[in-house]
Amino acid sequence: MRTLIVLSALLVATPLAAQPIDPAVQTRIDRILKKTPLIDGHNDLPWALRQNHQSRIEGLESGGDKREKPLMTDMARLRAGRVGGQFWSVYISGTLTGDEAIRTTIEQIDTARRLIDAYPNDLQLASSADDVVRIHRAGRVASLLGVEGGRQIGGSMAALRQFYDLGVRYMTLTHSQTTEWADSGTDAPKHDGLSPFGIEVVKEMNRLGMLVDLSHVSPATMKDAIAASRSPVIFSHSNALALDPHPRNVPDDVLRLMPANGGVVMVTFVPPFLSPDVREWSSRNAGEEARLKSLYPHDPDAVAAALKAWEAANPRPPATIASVANHIEHVARVAGHDHVGIGGDLDGITTTVVGLDGVEDYPSLFAELIRRGWTDANLAKLAGGNVLRALRGAEATAASLRGQPASMAKLETAK
Repeated sequence: MRTLIVLSALLVATPLAAQPIDPAVQTRIDRILKKTPLIDGHNDLPWALRQNHQSRIEGLESGGDKREKPLMTDMARLRAGRVGGQFWSVYISGTLTGDEAIRTTIEQIDTARRLIDAYPNDLQLASSADDVVRIHRAGRVASLLGVEGGRQIGGSMAALRQFYDLGVRYMTLTHSQTTEWADSGTDAPKHDGLSPFGIEVVKEMNRLGMLVDLSHVSPATMKDAIAASRSPVIFSHSNALALDPHPRNVPDDVLRLMPANGGVVMVTFVPPFLSPDVREWSSRNAGEEARLKSLYPHDPDAVAAALKAWEAANPRPPATIASVANHIEHVARVAGHDHVGIGGDLDGITTTVVGLDGVEDYPSLFAELIRRGWTDANLAKLAGGNVLRALRGAEATAASLRGQPASMAKLETAK
């Protein structure tokens, strides 16, 4: 065990950052990403701004990493990362319900919209796949919104429709909590997937042209939603369960449903979702923190000091770019190259993959895949081609349902 600890410490101490990209490889990456926008499925900058910066959007031209609480995203780094499209996450805690959830979601939409408006030379709101292509060609980052958790509609189909009108183009059906109508992957199930109201939510999203996002949901919810949806679904930030048995990841039997549905699994950079070693370390770290809090319930400084000592003796294993590439390749093998994308979850995570520390680092991931023999065509699909196809599929479904009346389904509340 002592040897393992020493080896772990050496791994952490040894520089594992991505190697400089060969100029010829960088030229190839630039050529691909000039033609096809690199569209990331999930960035939590609006929530990071709310939590740590009073929802202020100023000062993001560059140098966000110089703040007291550093950010992983700013305009200069988006350009360095060759980002062409971004779904900005409209996240709130899944513990908020009803009218409070709706109000807080509107506040987060406001932050995202103010962010987009504040940097017109860098960002522009996109409402459709054609918008994304047009804005990318104009040299800006096409900006879309994604609501992260079905509780954010407060059980109201009217709220869902108004969120769409405000620019929301996907909704994650749950966050970490099982809701009144859908089971989460990280909470006790109540509905064996989707309730009847949950099925109606999926159908209304199809009618609107809003993508159904299945990150965070249970496998039963994944299957129910795919069966109910007439449009392609997405996983905005999830990985392969076969490589890391974290409940946030996607099992192979669900990956095999992607070709018939047309959906996309957008591989994320969350270390515990990438590496079983990191996941196990995180579990032990959380257990140690809970133990220390029980020992020193009135002394947070003692808890912090003891936890810091524990972490020094038990270094966190690194998650690497190779780990991300492994998950991408697994999804591509099982679901097909037409059904994989990228959803980094940057500014929504506390630790990063070594070498993928901010939005400037996407080219390093493409360089790793090029090293593994990926073709330009498959790299373009991964970058954004697959997501554009899914978005166009949602738009086509909405067009076919244009004459269908809005859903008036009501969420039954417990008595």
